[in-house]
Amino acid sequence: MIIGIPKEIKSNENRVAMTPSGVATLVSNGHEVHVQKNAGIGSGFEDQSFVEAGAIIESTIEEVYGIGEMIIKVKEPIESEYGLVRDGQLLFTYFHFASHEPLTRAMMDSGAVCVAYETVENKDRSLPLLVPMSEVAGRMSIQEGAKYLEKPSGGRGILLGGVPGVLPAHVLIIGGGVVGTQAAKMAAGLGADVTIMDINLDRLRYLEDVMPDNINTVYSNPYNIKKLSVTADLIVGAVLIPGAKAPRLISRDMLAEMKDGAVLIDVAVDQGGCIETCRPTTHDDPIYVIDGVVHYCVANMPGAVPFTSTIALTNATLAYAIQLANKGWRKACQENESLRKGLNVIHGKIVYPAIAEAFELEYTPVGDFL
Repeated sequence: MIIGIPKEIKSNENRVAMTPSGVATLVSNGHEVHVQKNAGIGSGFEDQSFVEAGAIIESTIEEVYGIGEMIIKVKEPIESEYGLVRDGQLLFTYFHFASHEPLTRAMMDSGAVCVAYETVENKDRSLPLLVPMSEVAGRMSIQEGAKYLEKPSGGRGILLGGVPGVLPAHVLIIGGGVVGTQAAKMAAGLGADVTIMDINLDRLRYLEDVMPDNINTVYSNPYNIKKLSVTADLIVGAVLIPGAKAPRLISRDMLAEMKDGAVLIDVAVDQGGCIETCRPTTHDDPIYVIDGVVHYCVANMPGAVPFTSTIALTNATLAYAIQLANKGWRKACQENESLRKGLNVIHGKIVYPAIAEAFELEYTPVGDFL
């Protein structure tokens, strides 16, 4: 199969979809890999390293899309890429369709086959291609939160871990999945007073057993969220419903009761956000303030640490990319149930229920194509 790896063009997106070692593996499986010039520069991978791995370097993004039977990316195509996607072309990337109707309709109109990293799902409900970037984003949420709690950055001027004789900051984490767990570990390690919330009691019992003593668990419901948000210095929204729009758990009205200079980090922004006042921001302009509360809602947080993120992402996606390339998307998805759940749009039809529901569009069972 001819595989294209374009340079990411979303604002401050420095990741690349595949490391040179990943390209070498694809080539060793008999595939032809075309990489756009300078696609890996932001992640620390020179063109020559891709050439040595067996890739062919293309000068433009148009050439990569034009030749690739399968396009492997990091982020969803942006508007300037919509016209480059061809009928029948296989796209393998993060899409987050349920939060972006124009993208959904553009991919339907293109006739492409869209396999979304974020909905590939194992039998135990884990999301293997979302996990590595969730780990990065969860850890980064505390790193960024600590920075924006500083007074020069607009925060209330509190040190996350405090010092002897001074209480630490209170960190509230809504969601006990991968993002929430990684955020809690980082916050606890810095000495903060951490509360993590979830609606799954079994998950809370597990977290209670394995987490440090400065992490408390609380059952998540509107009453408890509202009560705890008033005392929080940093709130991390870490809620995920696979493939669907995130539920709104922090309302606009709640901001008025929060501490002046408190910080909100909405890691769920890719899926529409779990904070009512959330809107996507960029690494160029990451924050805004509403009612005295600092909002950090960068939609591609791992893009700020591209070397780490690119390697972690390739580690997770490569095995699935090989299956798609070796067998073709139809046979690969017939044989691999996890990969089959990654199918979102096929030849103009939505085959993932949560996306159809989000925009009240017609749903077609994926089995109709397999």
